[in-house]
Amino acid sequence: MKPGTCWPEGYGRRVLARVDSTNAEAARIAPGLAGPEWILALEQTAARGRRGRAWANPAGNFAATLVMRPSETPDRVALRSFVAALALFDALVAATGRAQGFALKWPNDVLLNGGKLAGILLESAGAGAALSHFAIGIGVNLVAAPDAGEVEAGALRPVSLLSETGIAIAPEPFLDLLAPAYARHEAQFVTYGFAPIRAAWLARAARLGDTIVARTPRETHEGRFETVDDAGNLILTTARGRQAIAAADVFF
Repeated sequence: MKPGTCWPEGYGRRVLARVDSTNAEAARIAPGLAGPEWILALEQTAARGRRGRAWANPAGNFAATLVMRPSETPDRVALRSFVAALALFDALVAATGRAQGFALKWPNDVLLNGGKLAGILLESAGAGAALSHFAIGIGVNLVAAPDAGEVEAGALRPVSLLSETGIAIAPEPFLDLLAPAYARHEAQFVTYGFAPIRAAWLARAARLGDTIVARTPRETHEGRFETVDDAGNLILTTARGRQAIAAADVFF
């Protein structure tokens, strides 16, 4: 573990040599957990991203899931995507010694020098207010990024931490940076609510104030990225007025 870091109290740690996906493993172990647990896979055989898309995970890249058994309502639980994004930002700054070049892209990505470095995948089980578990899957291109031809048209170019900074860090040491960072922001979220998390996220947001495109399965919105509201919605000012968007793919 890197000097100056320590594993957060109350969080379990599980490192697997090989697994289908860390989010799938989270669903399997959740019923027996007494508290939150990090699952790190050194190899995934069936990794996936948002909307069921394949997620490339070459050896040396980071693939982990934090699984929790929440007691809050699903809409509040989902705000932890912003908690996770802030933790990722802090871990990357700790790994590189610099904040320059890093930015957060709504809803669930971390950028480096304008390219996609990391993604966050949220999954839950249960219905209504009775969520049985909640999983935050995190993938980071530590050493390798997919070829541009492997991503959908219009998506940001994939980048790796190694290619953009020259800094190499292995998955386990990166988890040692990420887990304490997450615990700090989680404690802030539980104690003070979403407001300070939202403010910190907006201070690191990519393209805030710029014109962007948000695409849902049914429609496309183009407008000025004004803010993120108290519910985590993307707020755009468009030709049709102010739009609050709960979920979409964002393009610059």
